[in-house]
Amino acid sequence: MKIWLMKRNCSLTPRRLSQFYAALICFSLTIGIGFLVVGVWMIMIFTLIELSVVTLGFLIYARHALDFEEIRIEGTQLTIIKFIGYKTQQYQFNTRWIQVAAPSQGSKVFMLTSEKQTIELGQFLRSSQQQKLLAELKPCLG
Repeated sequence: MKIWLMKRNCSLTPRRLSQFYAALICFSLTIGIGFLVVGVWMIMIFTLIELSVVTLGFLIYARHALDFEEIRIEGTQLTIIKFIGYKTQQYQFNTRWIQVAAPSQGSKVFMLTSEKQTIELGQFLRSSQQQKLLAELKPCLG
């Protein structure tokens, strides 16, 4: 069995992101409440707006932090699993019937094509990693 796993390059895991977010909320609310106690209520409004926007950005980031693509070959069975934005798609093919189309000039993804389906892969890879993957993958197919 051969497995290739392609993950998104994220500097913060969802756990670290939630820890940072909790610290940011505590810090911002402390400053906002401090100004509120002194009588400057306008700062608290901007603090709440700031935290709302940061929350939205962190939710978008966290949704895609765990995205991955996996190619698995076991005998003549090719399985592709794509996990993008908490949606999992799984495809299965016979390795003898699948063709690899190298990425076109300027394209970030390569294509795996069967009779009826075309699947884009490699969006998380740099071009050098993509060429290495294609070199390892082509002998196992067709």
